[in-house]
This record gives sequence, structure tokens and C-alpha cells, in this order.
Amino acid sequence: MKALAARRQDRRAPIVLLLLALLLTGGLYAVLAPTSADAVPVKASTNDIDTGEKLFQANCATCHGPAASGTASGPSLIGVGAAAVDFQVGTGRMPMQMNGPQAQVKPVQFDQDQINQLAAFVASLGAGPAIPTAEQVDPALGNVANGMLIFRTNCAMCHNAVGAGGALSQGKFAPNLWSTTPTHLYEAMLTGPQSMPVFNDANITPEEKRDIIAFIDQQGGTSPGGLDLGALGPVSEGLWAWVVGMGLLIGAAVWIGAKSS
Repeated sequence: MKALAARRQDRRAPIVLLLLALLLTGGLYAVLAPTSADAVPVKASTNDIDTGEKLFQANCATCHGPAASGTASGPSLIGVGAAAVDFQVGTGRMPMQMNGPQAQVKPVQFDQDQINQLAAFVASLGAGPAIPTAEQVDPALGNVANGMLIFRTNCAMCHNAVGAGGALSQGKFAPNLWSTTPTHLYEAMLTGPQSMPVFNDANITPEEKRDIIAFIDQQGGTSPGGLDLGALGPVSEGLWAWVVGMGLLIGAAVWIGAKSS
């Protein structure tokens, strides 16, 4: 009994128990944790993947490497998913025209079939966010009011309260969202391009992403309150008040002084 008690009081026992507890926790998490809804395998034919690989080698391998594992000029694309390719290539940001603080939007260099083939090839290299379905990005199915609340909590600090865009640091900027397609809006939230953070389904659910798209879809068309003043909020409104309002007051004071004299 004394020997058993002595073994139970061994100074190494807490460390062993801690390691066992960590192993048990990790094993249970690996078994029970839900898989990410973002990492949906792309259903593409072998022909699409092969054609996409040829397009990649001809247009993308210089920066991203022949195996898409990255180089000093471009990051690895393994695991970025089809959504990242569809967004970057579908908005003309890739292939990049020149180096700069961030990739600029420019005319798209590929048709949609070629973009899908490039996306299929990159998706075949590792699981990642898939291109959203038409239902996932349909503004008509979203809740505009809820989308406004979520957008102004998570996005307005960079993109402005109505999605008009804004300046960031070091020559970067958050673009205007009014002309961005619903699919590209959804993909941007999924993949976090440029300086934008990633909003996976644990941060913002697919339904909430659709609500945000519905809110943005309502912006940039009309201005029910009158002149939109660039939709820049209190900045342009304050400038208008100072330039026009104060100008009128000064003009009125000068006129009154001239009359009184």
C-alpha cells in the first residue's frame, strides 16, 4: 500500500495527466467538430482541371510557381479554393498588371468558362471556399435591415456606411461596392482579398452574407434624403456646411455692414 501511495504522489503524475487530458480533448475535437461549410469540394470534370492547369501555367505560374506553391513574387494558392480564383480573376485583379500596394480592378482577361477552369484546377490542389450558388447571393432573398446592421458593424469602418469605399493606410483603399456583383461580394467575404479580413461562416453566416448583399444592392442608386454629396457621410456634409453655410453667413455680414455704412 505504501508503494502504491508513493507512485500516486509522484511529481510527474500531474504532467502525465495534463498530457493525457490534452490528447483526449484534441481527439474528441477532431472527431466531433463540424467541418467548415466553406470548404466544399468543387465538382469539376477532369477535362476542366487539365485545361485550367494549362491556363495556369501560361498565365499565373510566373508569380505563383508551376505547382501553385508560391514564389517570392506571389503567394501559394494551395487551399485558397475556387472562390478566391473566381473573385481575383473575375474582377480583373489577376493577373496583376503591375506591382503596387494592392491589385487594381481592370478589364477581365478571361471568359467565365476559362475562369471556371482555372478555379477548378486551383481547387483540385486543396480544399477551400467554393463559388457560391445563385441562391446564396440572391439579394431578393436577403433581409436589407439586418444586412445594414451587420454591414455597419463589420464593414463600414473601411467601406463607408453605405459601401461607397474609403482610403486606408500605405496607399491602400477599400473599393466602392456598388458595382460589385453579388457573387464577388460573397466571395470577398469568404476569402478576404487585399487588406480585407476573412469572414467565414462562423463569423458571418451564409444567410447574413446574403443580407449584406441585399443591403449593398439597395445603395448607390437613389438618395431619398436629397443630394448624396458623394455618400461620404459627415465628412462631405461638414465640408458643405463650412464652405456654403459659412460663406453665406460671411456674405450676409458683409452685405449688412455695407448697408449700415
